[in-house]
Amino acid sequence: MNNIKKNNNRRKPSPSPLERVGERPKELSALEAQRLAQEIAFGPVVFQVSRLMIKFGIFELLANHREGLTQKEIEDKTQLSRYAAQVLLESSLTIGTILIQEDRFLLAKAGWFLLNDQMARVNMDFNHDVNYLGLFDLEGALLKGKPEGLKVFGEWPTIYEGLSSLPEQVQKSWFGFDHYYSDCSFDAALDIVFANHPHTLLDVGGNTGRWALKCVSYNKEVEVTIMDLPQQLELMKQQTLGKEGAERIHGHGANLLDKSVPFPTEFDAIWMSQFLDCFSEEEVTSILTRAAASMNKEARLYIMETFWNRQKFETAAYCLTQISIYFTVMANGNSKMYHSDDMERCVNNAGLTVEKIHDGLGLGHSIMVCKLSEE
Repeated sequence: MNNIKKNNNRRKPSPSPLERVGERPKELSALEAQRLAQEIAFGPVVFQVSRLMIKFGIFELLANHREGLTQKEIEDKTQLSRYAAQVLLESSLTIGTILIQEDRFLLAKAGWFLLNDQMARVNMDFNHDVNYLGLFDLEGALLKGKPEGLKVFGEWPTIYEGLSSLPEQVQKSWFGFDHYYSDCSFDAALDIVFANHPHTLLDVGGNTGRWALKCVSYNKEVEVTIMDLPQQLELMKQQTLGKEGAERIHGHGANLLDKSVPFPTEFDAIWMSQFLDCFSEEEVTSILTRAAASMNKEARLYIMETFWNRQKFETAAYCLTQISIYFTVMANGNSKMYHSDDMERCVNNAGLTVEKIHDGLGLGHSIMVCKLSEE
């Protein structure tokens, strides 16, 4: 990461989770490392077996029978053949999602989390329905800088142009993933954005209008304009139709990848939530430069992202760096979940400065509050 000047009035993040992992006092033993290597080699098998243990209800059965169940009892309750139950149970036993005591299978902690942790379920659905087939073409995506895996669904330059045309289940998992990670941070974000009492707000990449609806409900006077692709605005209109405050939600169609497309002016606040991670650093800088050109000195630009280096827990950083691969192979071929230093460098290069960073919103979101540079 390039070094960039820090504002002294902002709290510095603690060492990143991945840096802390790198500083662990002991390396894995040879046996532990060998086990990890095999887990990686059989990763696709582990994933699909675990997904089916949920789909076929085996984890749930074991959760409801804490004393455990025999293989025969599992066969009877799930209507699976002896063979199907046996291979799933034996695989899961060595994966570590279930345990065996005498002849009875019990749910292990990892299986419990796969069953009950909403984040794990959302991530699993997203990876199976959206990413799984396309990941076969990750190598090509990395070499060409294009989402080579997207062709399993259609011939679009990015997933965003094709989002409204994706199969229903794929759309469901995509939006479930997107909304899960954003919605839980919205309430805290509203307090931050409306502390400056904006009368007009530009929601860039507003998707289906969930944030815009939150805004018009939170403040009965604010006017919100969503700037997005025309096909996304059609989805937004369908989703907001008849909702309270929808008459104060407007659309502004634009292809933000076109460097000649300016931002509309005279907005008190510009909002970008889980948006800039959809673009390369060069594209981010272009978008922010055009946003800056539309701002006055009193306006503020709010960037809400899950920066992997500002997470409280290592598991969150792990998930976010893996999600970057979705952007590589399926979304656009050139973006990622950003380190906050990389984003701040883009902000500075666009003629803006980071006034403050709010951390710890929702599931690890941060908000960069940006203003025009004084230089």
